Amino acid sequence: MIDIQLIRDDAQGVAEQIGRRGSLPDLGEVLELDTRRRQIIASSESKRAEMNEASKAIGMKKKAGEDASAEMAATAEIKKAIAAASEELSVIEKDLRDRLLVIPNIPSSDIPTGTSEDDNLELKKWGEIPELSFEPQAHDDLGKDLGIMCAETGVKLAKTRFTLLRGAAARLERALINFMLDMHAKKGYEEILPPLMANSNTLTGTGQLPKFAEDLFHIEGEDLYLIPTAEVPLTNMVASQVLKNLEPGKPMKFMAYTPCFRSEAGSYGKDTKGYLRQHQFNKVELVKITHPDDSAAEHLSLTEDAESILQALKLPYRLVDLCTGDIGFSAQRTYDIEVWLPSQNTYREISSCSNFGDYQARRAGIRFKDKATKKNHIAHTINGSGLAVGRTLVAIFENYQQADGDIIVPEVLRPYMGGQTSLKI
Repeated sequence: MIDIQLIRDDAQGVAEQIGRRGSLPDLGEVLELDTRRRQIIASSESKRAEMNEASKAIGMKKKAGEDASAEMAATAEIKKAIAAASEELSVIEKDLRDRLLVIPNIPSSDIPTGTSEDDNLELKKWGEIPELSFEPQAHDDLGKDLGIMCAETGVKLAKTRFTLLRGAAARLERALINFMLDMHAKKGYEEILPPLMANSNTLTGTGQLPKFAEDLFHIEGEDLYLIPTAEVPLTNMVASQVLKNLEPGKPMKFMAYTPCFRSEAGSYGKDTKGYLRQHQFNKVELVKITHPDDSAAEHLSLTEDAESILQALKLPYRLVDLCTGDIGFSAQRTYDIEVWLPSQNTYREISSCSNFGDYQARRAGIRFKDKATKKNHIAHTINGSGLAVGRTLVAIFENYQQADGDIIVPEVLRPYMGGQTSLKI
């Protein structure tokens, strides 16, 4: 959530900065509500002071044995006015917060301006694209031929965009999860096993609600949703807290493996074939709660931590700086890591690493105490996939495929696979 003070100071400037995303927000009603809110608060404070004076006058008259009925009647009227103002204030504050919650974050001033992924800026490429002496097969065809990936069974058990893995594929997915967690543990991330459901307050804290309710799976009759990413519980672990030891150079670092659940309401048929875009998928998530002075550097560091997984697996990828029209609602800057898929002859996203500045922390009430000034400040939050497990499996299938349809197991995963060197049974 944007700091209301920024809008007070320069509403037009804030609107223009957000407008780089593609549409210019109207902040006029936000300003009107904020002005009315401050007027009510000032008026209420004045009336309370007036009531205090009246109460003193009543006490003095009663002490002197004089009639205080007029003052008492005036005090009753002031109390009614204060109560009415309090009710109006509650309505206005809710309306103001509701409006602020649907305003996207201000993008960083130095990210590319654009309208779509075509305007993203490529920062680097890593690894050698495999030179296959045969026509590469898509991951789902490879998995089907090996009898280890079955979309049809997933549909029978649930619905479309659910896939069943069996045998070597199921083992490879589990190996990837453990490998990723072990790698990130060495970088100082604390492993968390969070609930797979979250309430509306929690999802509001990280920005999924209220704007993106249609992308979530809601539990009927409960204030609970299946989590779309472990970012939600990991970030909100410290919601409504004042952190005592958050200092420059000392970020809080969390990681979690969880299944994730998304309705993909806005995907409109994109990537519906295969294992790339599922309603349920496994992911290892990285989250940092940082001091504002460190957030840019910690964002880069988290991105490098995610990259290290692909480097260890020897999977070619590229890193891109997302443009203003492609970053997420809550992000101020996002680096996407895109892995090479031979069957598509292109790079596809496998991790989005985002810096949210104080946007999520302001919504969730995540603050820290400055030890020098003893004042409380809003923290910064960062997160990214480290990595999307299913998409990593897809990349291994395609980049390690052989002419006979077999798939080689990357060397670093073999200890997690009991020494197994390929997926063919």
